[in-house]
Amino acid sequence: MAGGGGGDNRELDLTPTWAVAAVCAIIVIISIMLEKIIHKFAAVFEEKKKHALLEALEKIKAELMVLGFISLLLTFGQNYISKVCIPQKYAHTMLPCLPPEQRGGGAAAEHGAGAATDHGAGAATELGGSATEHGIEPKTDEGGGEAEGGGEAAEGGGHRRRLFSYDRRVLSGGGGGMSCKPGYMPLISVSGLHQLHIFIFFLAVFHVIYSAITMTLGRAKIRGWKAWEEDHIVDENALNDPRRFRLTHETSFVRDHSSFWTKTPVSFYFVCFFRQFFRSVRRADYLTMRHGFVSVHLAPGSKFDFQKYIKRSLEDDFKVVVGISPILWGSVVLFLLVNVHGWHASFWVSFLPLLVILAVGTKLQAIITRMALDIKERHAVVQGIPLVQVSDKYFWFAWPQLVLYLIHYVLFQNAFELTYFWWTWYEFGWASCFYEDDKLMIVRVALGLGAQVVCSYVTLPLYALVTQMGSTMKKSIFDDQTSRALKQWHKNALKKKTSKGRHETRTLGGSPGDHTPEHSSPHPPPQRDTEMASQTATIVSSVDNESYDKRDLLSGP
Repeated sequence: MAGGGGGDNRELDLTPTWAVAAVCAIIVIISIMLEKIIHKFAAVFEEKKKHALLEALEKIKAELMVLGFISLLLTFGQNYISKVCIPQKYAHTMLPCLPPEQRGGGAAAEHGAGAATDHGAGAATELGGSATEHGIEPKTDEGGGEAEGGGEAAEGGGHRRRLFSYDRRVLSGGGGGMSCKPGYMPLISVSGLHQLHIFIFFLAVFHVIYSAITMTLGRAKIRGWKAWEEDHIVDENALNDPRRFRLTHETSFVRDHSSFWTKTPVSFYFVCFFRQFFRSVRRADYLTMRHGFVSVHLAPGSKFDFQKYIKRSLEDDFKVVVGISPILWGSVVLFLLVNVHGWHASFWVSFLPLLVILAVGTKLQAIITRMALDIKERHAVVQGIPLVQVSDKYFWFAWPQLVLYLIHYVLFQNAFELTYFWWTWYEFGWASCFYEDDKLMIVRVALGLGAQVVCSYVTLPLYALVTQMGSTMKKSIFDDQTSRALKQWHKNALKKKTSKGRHETRTLGGSPGDHTPEHSSPHPPPQRDTEMASQTATIVSSVDNESYDKRDLLSGP
């Protein structure tokens, strides 16, 4: 059996040096190639001044480093973890799949044998399959029962389990359950830790893939708005002509969002729900929200590329959704905990991302429609483009950032579920207990892919646009050079203000006879410093404060 390809447990001291050197060389070459590719992307982002994407790339590298540390800990500690023993009564609770002998019939046994063939127990299955094919009955004696009787699917379950256990011990070099006393089992076997190791690898690879898909689809959606921006620049004078009076209900923006369906709350959200699937952002919506943003936050007549600003805003949002917070890691652990056979947790959890993203999309469409109805209620006649009211009150709890957090959760949870599907398919095969109902599994995968596309191509770009209708504007309204200059200026202003306060404190703490004309002068502080402090406060108040506290975002994180 050891010479058959599945039971060779040679150590490195008995392995040819050319084999060790060849494997190490291949791993090193692949690692260097991946590092060069990442550096190439970083150089491209830096050359094109895509600093938000560069920060997102650094965050992805940090997440990959975390996954690498997890993989390293699993590799180093697998022999120690496998020696932790627990009573058998606890080892058979909350199983994701039933044991092979309890799945019923030969099909269940074939499923277990097929999974073992693919990953770690190939020799055992080959022997078992050969014995069954040639009609060899399982032996009951201790010497040959394990080798020849392990392949019987229905009646040789005990022998097959012993054979699988023996094969795992051979593959792992003696680790596993041999150190446990009777009545106890390993907490996790070496084979199980190896499968968990593969799962970490899948998480790392698909995290990068799904992040790239999210950004690609989002930028593709916003790129389609560039034609509207260019047309608006050409026709800006005609559209904003103050002599151009129109009835409010005749404007394209109000007309598209006001109908008899908006009379009741139920029909209102019903229409908003379906509107996100059919031209979620129309030309009238884009131009009206652009006009409202420029009118509130910028000087009249400013030449401002709103589409480019939205694209920078999307890149800033991408920096948030690409990360994995401790809360999201906690959701992964919770999913692995409740993924018990018979609970159908994976089935119900698969609907959660889709439901959340549809609710978010409905809310964003409801914000646009509500702004149109507010214009109709306030004015009977408008001049030029209708002016929307910019306010946080349209968002849940007056907190626009909550929508981005929900999008972040949906993207991560959906990517995790799809990764879990690909991993179980690779590790256990399609004919396993994870896929008891083929049609149901196909529906789950379709829902996951649909949620990924809807969130990346529809909801995230829509959020990048609608969130500009909040009470504050984001830092991305400034280009990189202007942003750095403002930060430096604000830093110098705070430094001057701090040094001035220290000087006044020393003066007030002096003796009563130390008054000088300079200190006792009734004149106010210099006008220049007062204006600088006032302008600094104005800039700080106009920049989006993500945590809604008094922290100054211009000074950086």
